[in-house]
Amino acid sequence: MNLEQLLVLQLIAHLLTDYTFQSDILATDKNRLGFKSPFLKWHILIVFTLSWVLSFQPGFVLAAFTIAFFHFLADGLKVSLLESNTFRKYAFLIDQVVHMVTITFVVILFDRVIGIKPIFRFPMDIRLLAIAAAYLLCTKPANIIIKEVLYFFDIQIKKKEASTDDLPNAGKLIGITERWLVLTFILINQFEAVGFLIAAKSILRFKDDDTIKTEYVLIGTMLSFGISIACGLIIGLL
Repeated sequence: MNLEQLLVLQLIAHLLTDYTFQSDILATDKNRLGFKSPFLKWHILIVFTLSWVLSFQPGFVLAAFTIAFFHFLADGLKVSLLESNTFRKYAFLIDQVVHMVTITFVVILFDRVIGIKPIFRFPMDIRLLAIAAAYLLCTKPANIIIKEVLYFFDIQIKKKEASTDDLPNAGKLIGITERWLVLTFILINQFEAVGFLIAAKSILRFKDDDTIKTEYVLIGTMLSFGISIACGLIIGLL
């Protein structure tokens, strides 16, 4: 295992912790109560555990504790950003940047001071790990990123404008599926299929007379496709 592999593994640990294994109820409670949230300690325990386990080395325990500690501070203080009129829209971005900077700094410092010594030979190369991280990013994390981007630009559809015929959470599943398809097509160099997928979805929305909803869905779709395409292109550079 080298530095790049360990960094990607810690990124995967972060995606699992902050998105996959964190329910909406838990996230809302943390954002509302900060350090007073009863869920925060369990969230940080998961941060520490996954960070340590996915390092594949017992000696990473102190580094995992450091990552968990700064994660605790960032999540606890995030409530202050959300209560600020100036920084409210930047709260998600600031929070994630702090997590990424912390992980990167701790992993690099660990590599230089202690050295990367996994308990067994790691067979996967950096590209396979990046692909795993990309598919993971295209699930719940991408849904939340799109939601935060729409909130940042004040693009919100009112409840009374939303159709009562829509299936609950169907949009989330559709988004995940389309991102996985787009990412897969890019990885196998089938860019024509990506264009076909975009055209197919456009046709499905063509008969929708609700202009506001159509524009809202279109923005979300472009952001969704953009995330998948960016992931695919980054992996292609490896």
